[in-house]
Amino acid sequence: MLLVAHGSRDPRAADATRALARAVAAARPGAPVLASWLDHTEPGPTEALQALAAAGHSRAVLVPLLLTAAYHRRVDIPAAVAAAQRSGPPMQVRVTDVLGPVRSEVDPALLAGLRRRLDEAESGAYDAVVLAAAGTRDAAARGSVGRVAAALGSALNLPTRVSYASAAPPDAGAAVTRLRAAGARRVAVAAYFLAPGLFHDAVTASARAAGAIAVASPLTDAPDLVDLILRRTTPT
Repeated sequence: MLLVAHGSRDPRAADATRALARAVAAARPGAPVLASWLDHTEPGPTEALQALAAAGHSRAVLVPLLLTAAYHRRVDIPAAVAAAQRSGPPMQVRVTDVLGPVRSEVDPALLAGLRRRLDEAESGAYDAVVLAAAGTRDAAARGSVGRVAAALGSALNLPTRVSYASAAPPDAGAAVTRLRAAGARRVAVAAYFLAPGLFHDAVTASARAAGAIAVASPLTDAPDLVDLILRRTTPT
């Protein structure tokens, strides 16, 4: 199994991906689980697939550690697989869906992971939630983030807004401010991130400055995320 993360200049992100790979490997012993990155950290997915093929593996399952099916899933990952198949020993590669919503379905394990991290950040009561995401210019990807926010709000029975760390408004602070203006007094922020880094740091600072009572940690190696990855790799 090959996990493919976005990649970051922040070393905490790569450490989180490695921890997730170890957790997945522990949950499914007997098959190698490798981590790779599209940018900033080595190996890239092409090199990782080539190494697996050179080691004698004829099949691999590639899991995009992405929360939306935007450019990286549509373009970068297929290109990496094609490059590995052109230049390395023959290998059959199956690419799974991303970890975010597939069509209109929000996986219960994803919601469970978000709720787990919220509970860890704030065990007391909160009366509204901001779902903070990295951000994208892709309208369909933003729509999928909105579906997660709606599902999370429904599960918690609380008003929920989306915010973005880049590429689209509002930022976390603005979303917190709007909820407080609508009457919420204890706003918590759910982090729609797989790993820590500069975006999550920016979300934390912005939300805290606007009066949020808690900002959840990224999903990293949450057991719910491990479960979701294992089910993504099981053919239906």
